[in-house]
Amino acid sequence: MKDWKKILYVIAAFLACFYLPIENLRFSNAIFEALALVKWYAREHVLLCLVPAFFIAGAISVFVSQASVMKYFGAKANKFLSYGVASISGTILAVCSCTVLPLFSGIYKRGAGLGPAMAFLYSGPAINILAIILTARILGWQLGLARAVGAVIFSVVIGLLMHLIFLKEEHARHAGGNFQFGEVKAMRPLWKDVIYFFSMVAVLVFANWGKPLEGDTGAWSIIYAYKWWITGFFLAVLAFTIFKWFKKNELKDWTAATWGFALQILPLLLGGVLVSGFLLGRVGHEGIIPSRFVAMLVGGNSFWANFFSSIVAAFMYFATLTEVPILQGLIGSGMGKGPALSLLLAGPALSLPSMLVMRGVIGTKKTVVYVALVVVMATISGMIFGAIVR
Repeated sequence: MKDWKKILYVIAAFLACFYLPIENLRFSNAIFEALALVKWYAREHVLLCLVPAFFIAGAISVFVSQASVMKYFGAKANKFLSYGVASISGTILAVCSCTVLPLFSGIYKRGAGLGPAMAFLYSGPAINILAIILTARILGWQLGLARAVGAVIFSVVIGLLMHLIFLKEEHARHAGGNFQFGEVKAMRPLWKDVIYFFSMVAVLVFANWGKPLEGDTGAWSIIYAYKWWITGFFLAVLAFTIFKWFKKNELKDWTAATWGFALQILPLLLGGVLVSGFLLGRVGHEGIIPSRFVAMLVGGNSFWANFFSSIVAAFMYFATLTEVPILQGLIGSGMGKGPALSLLLAGPALSLPSMLVMRGVIGTKKTVVYVALVVVMATISGMIFGAIVR
């Protein structure tokens, strides 16, 4: 049976090559757009944006204990603290909608409350620090800020609603249970870790400080004029913390984790850029899909445009960060700002594979309610955002 499958794949590949429509102007132009977009992406966003962000993600995965976060998710834990930790957990775990599922399943089965667990499930991929940075850097600070704020609010509201809707079942499940983690021994004083992480974030922020608008003489333009001096200062601070406060094995683990993130994300990201360029082209240039089709389905800020964007995004699988270049192409092809936010709030946190796994953990009813809440809230948020930012 496997041999027959291989034969079919070979035949399909041969037919695809045989009938490759290279004579078609739109097809050949789409290939050019894909290559042009990935070249621009590599020049503008990899060295100054992605590389520092990979180091931050690697540091988070090595030096921030997951146990120190998870222990606050217990059903009897302080609700403000529990939902607060869950709602910002995406900045700790740079994961996609599928990668977060084993973590979610583990904390839920060990006794985490449904509300905090669902807040964690949403925020894990939705508030991915790498994705937030890229969104603001490439799609504009309005969308980046709206995504960050919207994702935090979503995680808390969805968690609370899930808790209230299934309150009776939750009381029965936690009648005799609890959720606890042991104490985590700190490797160094907290203030040292704060300086270390802050310096890395500062390097990322100031190295990518955007050029001010023409005629702007405010603080933004002053920082832009001295951004490399500021970046150099925080690089020096970072170098000091690394050589003075960290052991050799810790640095080895950090670089290994950073390299792991790069290997996992960068190929998918560049692949997503190529696909996005081929399908949708660059801003002001068309790919294989005419921009009028995109404008017709997700243009403007109607209820249909936002709902269509939310429901399609919910069932698609977005590998980490690939939603950004895809959305960049969609916006360039006529997608409205409201539907763009709807996609950002629904897409990374959901996918058909994650729904199937989720159903096995919490059941069909809870899964359907969770998906419905995400889609409805993403649609409404998109309409509100689209009405404010035109």
